[in-house]
Formats: sequence, structure tokens, C-alpha cells
Amino acid sequence: MTSFKLSAEQRNNLLDILQKRFEKNKKRSKDIHWIDVEARLISQEAKLWSLHKMEETGGEPDVLDFDAATGEFIFFDCSPESPAGRRSYCYDREALDARKENKPAHNAMEAAAEMGIEMLNEEQYRFLQQFGPFDQKTSSWLKSPNNIRKLGGAIFGDYRYGQVFIYHNGVQSYYAGRAFRGFVKI
Repeated sequence: MTSFKLSAEQRNNLLDILQKRFEKNKKRSKDIHWIDVEARLISQEAKLWSLHKMEETGGEPDVLDFDAATGEFIFFDCSPESPAGRRSYCYDREALDARKENKPAHNAMEAAAEMGIEMLNEEQYRFLQQFGPFDQKTSSWLKSPNNIRKLGGAIFGDYRYGQVFIYHNGVQSYYAGRAFRGFVKI
């Protein structure tokens, strides 16, 4: 990841977008100050590249949390619907390789790793929804427990009827309205 760098123009554009989003949605990041976030971002070039990839694929990353133990700010995908640039992926490489026909272009787990982010798990997805609602018309793959994945399944979430729902699907499935949401600690 350290070899991935943004141009000065890309970096400045991204920092501007992130600052405007942060200021517009200040209720998401109470007790966090942009000057502190920006200082951390500037010192973490590889993570800034990851945020660029999140933005580029429609994730609209924003600061939602701060880890006091590590001093890291935690950015989540905050797009109202699942990120459009990451849709129609099956769950992971094993699922993609198992499909004999009509293979999707990619898989969620590898795409997240390539971006330098992690997929949200169920607990993180429910945390995100405190700032929402998110995924009212779409759904998002979630990092699934090993016992479910070993049986050929994975979980995904959405927000319907005023609450968060967590469902399951076979890992080989993919849908035009399903992507994945991620987070990155900086």
C-alpha cells in the first residue's frame, strides 16, 4: 500500500471534499476537530489513497469514530445507498472461482483489500446506521462469521421499514443493488 500515492492535485481535491463533508455532517463526528483529522490524513499517504478509492467508487467516506487507544480516526462509507462503483460483486474469491457462468467482474473481499480498507461487519453496520439511514433501496455485503462462510453463505444488510435487517445469501450470488461498505482507520 505504501507505493500508492496521490498527485498533489488529487490529494488537495480529496482533502477539500472530506473537509466539506465533515463540516456538513458534523453531527456524525461530535468532539472531533477537522484540524486533527487533517493532520493525521496528511501524515498517512497510503490511507489517504484508500480514502481516494472509497470516494472514487462512490462510498462518500466520513469520520464516524475515534479510537482513543490508538489515536486513529475511523472513516466509514457514508453514501446513502451502497457504493455504486462496487456493485454486482459476489462475496469472495472462492465464490467467484466456483461460478461456472455469468461471473461477476470482481468480489467484495478482494476489492476491499485492494482498496486498503476492511468490509464492515454486522456490529459496524449497525453502528453506521445510527447516523443513517443507509441502504434504503440497496444492500451491502458484510464481513461474515467464519461458521456461516464455511457453509457457503454470507450476510448482508439493509435498512427497511424503519430498522436494520441482516440477511444471508449464498456467496456466489451478486446483485445490481448490492455492494459492500468499508472502513479505514487513520
